[in-house]
Amino acid sequence: MARSSGPVLRTQRLAMEPIRREDSDDLFEAVVSQDSVMRWLATGRADSRSAAEAMCDDHVAHWTRHGYGDFAVRDAATHAFLGRVGLRNRARHGVDLGFAVHPRAQGRGIAREAGRACLDLAFRRLSLPAVFAFVLPDNTASIAALRRLGARADGTVQSSGLHCLRYRFDPTATAAAEPVVNDDRSADLQLVHAPGPGSPDDPAALRDGHPDPFGVNGLGLVWADKQHTLTAACDGRPVASAGWLLRDVAFDGSPRRAAGLGGVLVHPAHRGRGIARTVISVAVEHARAAGAETMLLLCRPELVPFYTQLGWSRLPVPVTFQQPDGPRTSPLTTMIYDLADLPHPSVGVDLRGLPF
Repeated sequence: MARSSGPVLRTQRLAMEPIRREDSDDLFEAVVSQDSVMRWLATGRADSRSAAEAMCDDHVAHWTRHGYGDFAVRDAATHAFLGRVGLRNRARHGVDLGFAVHPRAQGRGIAREAGRACLDLAFRRLSLPAVFAFVLPDNTASIAALRRLGARADGTVQSSGLHCLRYRFDPTATAAAEPVVNDDRSADLQLVHAPGPGSPDDPAALRDGHPDPFGVNGLGLVWADKQHTLTAACDGRPVASAGWLLRDVAFDGSPRRAAGLGGVLVHPAHRGRGIARTVISVAVEHARAAGAETMLLLCRPELVPFYTQLGWSRLPVPVTFQQPDGPRTSPLTTMIYDLADLPHPSVGVDLRGLPF
């Protein structure tokens, strides 16, 4: 399995690359076989080489799905494997910063240095609204590292079946920290979140002359304006975007705070690079931060497999929305992404406004 596509991060002492299957032996020796490390992780005990291989496969899949994930952390001078540190997207909790460092590398600030590089990626490059961390109450060393990174206590949560303390990083709390990361690949991709529908020039640039990039012009629908826009740019030029809005909709007649995702578009010259996956993943996190309980998307049937790969599910119930001439049942497929583990509708959904 090839190394996942993603940035290579370099700090003063470290070289960090997306984890690949070939890192499984190093991960086993440094982390999975170490009781003193694994006792603080979900399994709670040392495990096998096959477990390390499965972990690497899971990390690779995460990179493919989100465009960010865990890094193999190595000594920049000796290339010795020191552990894994990275950003993990948890559907019910958001993006969290996690680290597992070889015992011989502990006490040297490795987790803190690698963690700061990941936070720099999360906030400066991906424009994520927040990053969390989940730690067992007795793990005083990790708690101290999180606090030195600028995290603040944010209650408790059940994570992987364990009662954990939750810590939160915000962009403003980490912005003043001295940058330590140099990105020697993918340095041209930058995500920017902005209120409103975004620059009016961006959609035209992304369409690249295509009259109907979303394939919906023939439906004759009037669409709602987006309240938020996420734009991905390379070399200062927009290459992808997505928009969303917040609204109280009705699930089987009961209110649900939902975010409607729409306008997902990638410039033809930049397709196949996984940019859409990253833009969608980050857009979901902004909707979560804004208080959405559920995220909805209206899409053409041929796009259902793509969104299914990203963790969305198809709603088999009718969805209605408003049009200037009255209510209408959606002719498109409705996809849903769970943010709060609430039940799906069994009868129908009313968007209570224009479609998105």
